[in-house]
Amino acid sequence: MTVGLQIGIIVGYLLLALAIGLYAYQRTDRTAEDFYLASRTLGTVVLLFTTFATLLSAFTFFAGPNIAYANGPEFILVMGLMDGIIFGILWYVVGYKQWLLGRQYDYVTLGEMLGDRFASRRLRGLVAGVSLVWLFPYVMLQQVGAGTALEALTGGAVSYALGAGLITVFMIVYVVAAGMRGIAWTDTLQGAFMLVTVWVALLWVLAAVDGPSAATATLEADYGEFLALGGGLYTPQWMLSTAITIGFGVAMFPQVNQRFFAAGSKTVLKRSFALWPILCLLLFLPAFMLAVWAQGLGVEAGADGNVLPAILDELTTPWFAALVIAGAMAAMMSSSDSMLLSGSSYFTRDLYRPFVDATLSERREDFIARVGVVCFALATFVASLYNPATLFEIGDAAFSGFAQLALPVIVALYWRRTTRAGILVGIAGAQAFYFTSLFSSALVGALASLEASLTGTVLEMLAGALSALAMALTTVFPGTYAGWTPGLVGMGLGLVLTVVVSLLTSPAPDERPSRYFEGIGAD
Repeated sequence: MTVGLQIGIIVGYLLLALAIGLYAYQRTDRTAEDFYLASRTLGTVVLLFTTFATLLSAFTFFAGPNIAYANGPEFILVMGLMDGIIFGILWYVVGYKQWLLGRQYDYVTLGEMLGDRFASRRLRGLVAGVSLVWLFPYVMLQQVGAGTALEALTGGAVSYALGAGLITVFMIVYVVAAGMRGIAWTDTLQGAFMLVTVWVALLWVLAAVDGPSAATATLEADYGEFLALGGGLYTPQWMLSTAITIGFGVAMFPQVNQRFFAAGSKTVLKRSFALWPILCLLLFLPAFMLAVWAQGLGVEAGADGNVLPAILDELTTPWFAALVIAGAMAAMMSSSDSMLLSGSSYFTRDLYRPFVDATLSERREDFIARVGVVCFALATFVASLYNPATLFEIGDAAFSGFAQLALPVIVALYWRRTTRAGILVGIAGAQAFYFTSLFSSALVGALASLEASLTGTVLEMLAGALSALAMALTTVFPGTYAGWTPGLVGMGLGLVLTVVVSLLTSPAPDERPSRYFEGIGAD
């Protein structure tokens, strides 16, 4: 009976979101701009909450609290404080300039904006290609989160595969039907719902354990080092690297970056980025503190490693735990639907149109975009069934991958001397470095296994060569650089390459730097 009630609450909430999407579908024009950007008409509340909800994913509800549970409350400083401020600043630095350019030239994607300025189809395709590569694991992250959450909540009555499949079906139907307008409307509901439920959960748990003093007392008595700032995972280098790569990566996420184009006015943008840090702290503080207190209260993370469902299951009622998980599912769906929508725009406008069919009509593009959503979602669902890494590892890889785009893009937006060769080399070099760093340990392990299997004179020579290659990879890509992560080092490399190569090369005759610096004044 309890399991049936829990499933009913979650499915009921998802159906409510779907109903809003279908209502929005009736008011959506069959044009690409309306499908992707809601005709650039979003107001402050809707823009703020749709950006908020599209970022609050399985990483927020599961990966982040798990880090705080295992390592201490300092992760609140990384995600709740530093990231909120960093992205709030980037919302103005990157977002306002993009909004001006999008209003002037009708850009829909980041690739369009850069490709037009530098007159480069190759640059446009590169930006879209690497974005889709890093978008894939982050969409998969939502399906992994949904599958593990439902399996844990229902005690296995709903399997991991069924849970991941449920969220996949809902987000396919929702995105194909709703477009940006429906997603933005639902995100507003879901963002408010998530804030309310996580604060009610915090107050409920504190009431059950006689207040915050009682919740913290056991931590202070038995886990003094857990509450001490610094130490363990939380070195200054790791905290700064993580905050910077996540903050800059968020600004380059397709679903976030496109929202810079969708604001209805300059005033909407200003209000939104000013309120952003406050909204982040309001969500991360209760979610992460629940995980921190779970450590002192002796609550053990579930078999899936997630602590938030475990503390809710132990200290609240089953129906409320299901309601909070419904909020988490809403977060995952609001992230996934936006990512699928933006990913389809990157595919159709920056890959299919310039490389396959330059005469693509808007109606045809609208159809291809919706088909692309289905294919991409199904592909990530299949990958999610293999669950190859932890939620934090998947999310961190995606954030850092997107962060490699940020500094070359900012340089291009504000430095007139940036050349086509400079930004191409900057983006490609940073991506190559980070991608190799990410997979170098796996490659070294594979080389070691291959080396161990080789015998005989000739094969032993080959084994020696493989050993030397593995050693070289370990030297060049050691995992961290004096404590700084490869994601941050790659960002620095991208910046240096963009600036140096731009200084060493001349602008191509068909580049249009004036597009970024003339005739785009604010209203």
